[in-house]
Amino acid sequence: MNFLQTKILKIRKKKLKKSKLDKLREECGIFGISNHQDASALTALGLHALQHRGQEGCGIVSYDGNNFHSEKRHGLVGDHFTNPLIINKLPGNSAIGHNRYSTTGETSLRNIQPFFADLHVGGLSIAHNGNLTNALLLREALVKDGAIFRTTSDTETIVQLIAKSKREKFIDKLIDTLFQIQGGYALVMMTNKKLVGVRDPFGIRPLVIGKLKKSFIFASETCALDIVGASFVREVENGEIVFVEDEKIESIKPFPKQKPRPCVFEYIYFARPDSLINGKCAYEYRKKLGSELAKEADLEADFVVPVPDSGVPAALGYAEQSKKSFELGLIRNHYVGRTFIEPTQSIRSLGVKLKLSSTKTLVKNKSIILIDDSLVRGTTCHKIVKMLYEGGAKEVHVRIACPEIKFPDFYGVDMPTKEELLAYKKDLREMSEYINAKSLKFLSLNGLYKALTGSARNSSYPQFSDHYFTGDYPIKPSDNLKGLKIKQLSLLSGKSNN
Repeated sequence: MNFLQTKILKIRKKKLKKSKLDKLREECGIFGISNHQDASALTALGLHALQHRGQEGCGIVSYDGNNFHSEKRHGLVGDHFTNPLIINKLPGNSAIGHNRYSTTGETSLRNIQPFFADLHVGGLSIAHNGNLTNALLLREALVKDGAIFRTTSDTETIVQLIAKSKREKFIDKLIDTLFQIQGGYALVMMTNKKLVGVRDPFGIRPLVIGKLKKSFIFASETCALDIVGASFVREVENGEIVFVEDEKIESIKPFPKQKPRPCVFEYIYFARPDSLINGKCAYEYRKKLGSELAKEADLEADFVVPVPDSGVPAALGYAEQSKKSFELGLIRNHYVGRTFIEPTQSIRSLGVKLKLSSTKTLVKNKSIILIDDSLVRGTTCHKIVKMLYEGGAKEVHVRIACPEIKFPDFYGVDMPTKEELLAYKKDLREMSEYINAKSLKFLSLNGLYKALTGSARNSSYPQFSDHYFTGDYPIKPSDNLKGLKIKQLSLLSGKSNN
């Protein structure tokens, strides 16, 4: 790590606790491949495609038939795993990788995944996307029973439970563990013999299966399959364990059968636009959201402007439905990156103008419909509206392609507290005044479901995990309800890597 990278990392860590989110921060990206001579290099490519899901750190663990090899780094995949010298340190025909965005645990190197452990049944490496809602309760019991934790990540709780299981076979140890944990999770694991993919009983967090000649792949999104030239096989089903061994794939479903409730924000925002979700590209769903929004909340205006890049598909759908012009009234500086997903506000503090600027001669004296995918705190939206007015806009009407976000998430998405969410503490008029918009409208909950499924919300068993809008949590957030905090490792500095 050079001097500048070290300096940036120190700034990020120093300001972490002061971070103020105005966009939902994604979970993590995971990737695993078996039976390929370039396993580590392909894993690095897969992680690169999943970079939008986490930018704090990245890691790869490989297995060469005798030994496991691990490399972890702070920062972006392209900053480290494009180096042949690092890839050469990861020999073997099987590998798993992880892009980190922390929802639990510090930003220290020891929390970067994949994790590795020597178990009685052999080596185990694990990469986890999501969040356990009872990790601290389990951790407390494990520590009292003599377990020693090296990290503050909830993923280590899974490792500890597998290690302590009295079952003989690894797969039985895993099942034993899965019946103890709660939350939204997708896991990719690698043992001496198997590559394993797991999805939580509700299918909240995503996981797909791909095929590349004789190799099988697990990944968070299909865009990671595309980059390595693999074909999409199917999604891992909710509550399913899929394991690959000797070029064969098998599946078991140990949980009681129930309908899936995937995270609705994968459709709205998280997934890369070209990734397939339930048979369609995420881009298509987002255009439909914009179309439904236009049906519900259209008005007279000169043209439609998206907040780039996340608001573009919805704005296109809105413009097509309302028969209005689509214009790039805001231009994004693509060399800044997705600043909201950075681990701190250190870059955002420089101002939204670092990332966006208005096309002044276009917006001058115009009435504008501004489209974005979501509204969290409202601070960024306020700055964008102000920017358009400073560019000479006559009116700015804001339209949001999802319902009001009123409740936090506990399944792997980092969000402000309930009290910090704009829609929780303000009504529509107050929110509109806060962001200085001429008017503000959100897509209705039924409009959301109509866009994504073609039918209304099933109130008795919703088709999605939509707790952001409804407060209807499919899994009780046990740790949060008890107000638990990690006690162990409290004396170990976050700067320490041991």
